[in-house]
Amino acid sequence: MNEMAIQRVSDSPAEVYEERFVPALFQQWSGVLADMSAIGPGQRVLDVACGTGVAARAAAERVGPRGSVVGLDPNLDMLMVARRKAPGIDWQEGWAEALPFPDADFDSVVSQFSLMFFDDRAAGLREMWRVLRPGGRLAVAVCDALDHSPGYAVFAELLQRLFGGQLADAFRAPFVLGDREALLALCATAGIVDAEVTQREGRVQFASIADLVATERACAWTLGGLLDEAQFACLDREAQVSLRPFTTPEGAIAFTMPALIITAMKA
Repeated sequence: MNEMAIQRVSDSPAEVYEERFVPALFQQWSGVLADMSAIGPGQRVLDVACGTGVAARAAAERVGPRGSVVGLDPNLDMLMVARRKAPGIDWQEGWAEALPFPDADFDSVVSQFSLMFFDDRAAGLREMWRVLRPGGRLAVAVCDALDHSPGYAVFAELLQRLFGGQLADAFRAPFVLGDREALLALCATAGIVDAEVTQREGRVQFASIADLVATERACAWTLGGLLDEAQFACLDREAQVSLRPFTTPEGAIAFTMPALIITAMKA
């Protein structure tokens, strides 16, 4: 593992998310969600489970000085990074299943790659729908199925082979909602009328295989805390072989990772 990757392991999960996962995976989706929720000048927008705020920052650019954006997350470390990156946004601590806002308070509500981690997914969607104004739009992105993301599918198989099913399943957790019909059923349970689910293509890119492994190592919601030093050394070594087909001539690793995006307009 190179020196830069080793240094990143010591960063907090929130810092890792902002500095590594946002450019590698999530930055590309913030504009997509802003488009699909029709965010425009002067609107009031809510980003649910905002993390370090990449979607909220994109929304703030769209609403301009006459609009307002609220980013809500239960993780104070994530919010600390978010406030540092964009002090002009209203960052609040809270849970998606019990949004601390009145009915019909927002013109647009977005949530980016968080629904799969909610304790009660239907309740979270129901709350987003509740705080949306009539005529307002909802856009919620989740990871598509793992087998549609070839690099991560190979990585999951490697984890299974090296460490067994329990750890591999922890890595697979972000992909559990990658099913269009299941998402539509979830929306129906939440009372969201005329929801649509659209697949959009995306891309994952890290500077190197070692960078991908080091980033996953520091990530609290996937492999962080589950492997010891010797196991990560083994994973890094084996990943150099398994993930080689996805490397570029410059040594980066890149592969597709599509998303499924729920959209709905409130009557």
